[in-house]
Amino acid sequence: MGDEWEPPLPAGYSDVNRAFLQAFMARGTLTFREGQRLLAAIQSASEGGSHIDPASITMDEFQNFIRTARDAVEPLDFDIRNTRDQIRGGERVWAFINAHSDPATQLSTTHTPEEVAYVKRLLDAMFEQYNTPRMEVMAVDEGQALRVSRPAARRESNMNGNDNDDEEHQEDGAAAAATGRGLKHSEVLSLLSSLVAEGWLDKSLNGFYSLTPRSLMELWSWLVATYNESDADADDDWQRIKFCEACKEIVTYGQRCNEPNCTIRLHDICEDGFWRTRPERKCPKCSTPWEGNHYVGERAVTSRSGFQRGRGRRARRTEAAEAEENGADEE
Repeated sequence: MGDEWEPPLPAGYSDVNRAFLQAFMARGTLTFREGQRLLAAIQSASEGGSHIDPASITMDEFQNFIRTARDAVEPLDFDIRNTRDQIRGGERVWAFINAHSDPATQLSTTHTPEEVAYVKRLLDAMFEQYNTPRMEVMAVDEGQALRVSRPAARRESNMNGNDNDDEEHQEDGAAAAATGRGLKHSEVLSLLSSLVAEGWLDKSLNGFYSLTPRSLMELWSWLVATYNESDADADDDWQRIKFCEACKEIVTYGQRCNEPNCTIRLHDICEDGFWRTRPERKCPKCSTPWEGNHYVGERAVTSRSGFQRGRGRRARRTEAAEAEENGADEE
């Protein structure tokens, strides 16, 4: 029996590099500030416990460790990529990812088949049901997430007088069985909490669930292949997965052109730099004045007056309930 294959390691790969990579893999993502603290702790331990100030770790040093880690994992079909957080001020995030990834392969090691099937239904809701030319939300609230707790029953029609109806019923039944029984609402809520804790989903202050930077990096190719039309014109046709005109990365939270049929989108974090390079604040495609108040993401919902009124009513009901409870306590 021959020797087992071992991936080649980059020149100078040390125990410090190994510890950094192991810690990175355990976390899944790192920001520069988190990387500073991690490297300072590892280097302090490797030097006999002498204290190293995290602030002394430079971006160049951090990126050198990232490059070495990436070289070490590439032969194993893993990768390290980075993007800016669309929501939290554009902070850059590095993620350890599977280079050939889809939701099933990513989640199957830690979640049940029914949970994996639910995540696919949740993604369909985000990028199909709640992502239309009129409203590009690409996020769901808790109620919407609960609505896809079970596979949708496939409707049958006898209008054609098809002789194969019985056979079709059997095939549909087999398909439904393959996707599992679905999840109870309590199981959905528990799963959503787990996906937030694992870094796959982000939950906003308004209660909307959306994909994190890690998920977008991990699933980039799969999202485009699954939800975009391959024969559509990327410049002229509306697509479910959109890209920022400035940085060319996926936009799930940002701004859209005021012209409903225009396909130009911008991250909030990219717009200042983008407009500084242009003579006037007009859409680069259709020349419509860019007002900055037509949104991609949950703000397509939350910026509307109906949502604000509904939130006010919910807040007043909560305050009334608290006042009633406090009054009962005083008695």
